[in-house]
Amino acid sequence: MKIVMDNMPFIVIGMAIGWLILLGLVVNQAMKLNYMKKRYRKMMAGVDGANLERMLMGHIDEVRKVVSENQRIDEENKRMNELLQNAITRVGVVRFRAFDDMGSDLSYAVALLDSHNNGVILSSIFGREDSRSYVKPIQAGQSTYTMTEEEEQALHDAMKQQ
Repeated sequence: MKIVMDNMPFIVIGMAIGWLILLGLVVNQAMKLNYMKKRYRKMMAGVDGANLERMLMGHIDEVRKVVSENQRIDEENKRMNELLQNAITRVGVVRFRAFDDMGSDLSYAVALLDSHNNGVILSSIFGREDSRSYVKPIQAGQSTYTMTEEEEQALHDAMKQQ
């Protein structure tokens, strides 16, 4: 105890210095906090006074709308792809001269197929006195009817297409 009493002025001075250091640290932290608050308020004010939080919430709502619209578009694309599977997308055309005494390629065979090679072959044979038209159904690239060389070529040309 005597040591404490003998060194009381030094202890008080040491405590005062420690207290001043702590006070300096508190003031320093208060200044930094004040500076950060000013920066935070400025940031939250956003551009042209618009509140950053409101801007972010607005953007989140827009993103949700875009996601919803993309889902709708994806569903529509799937529906359209399903429709296109049955649409005529492959065409093969062969023109030919059916009779040697005819001067031009007036006869033709046209294959109209979907993506599964289902469809029809339309044929027309032109002669001097008359013309005849034929339709032959096609299932999976085959017909139950006998086909001419030109019809086979039109079917082959149509099936080559993607």
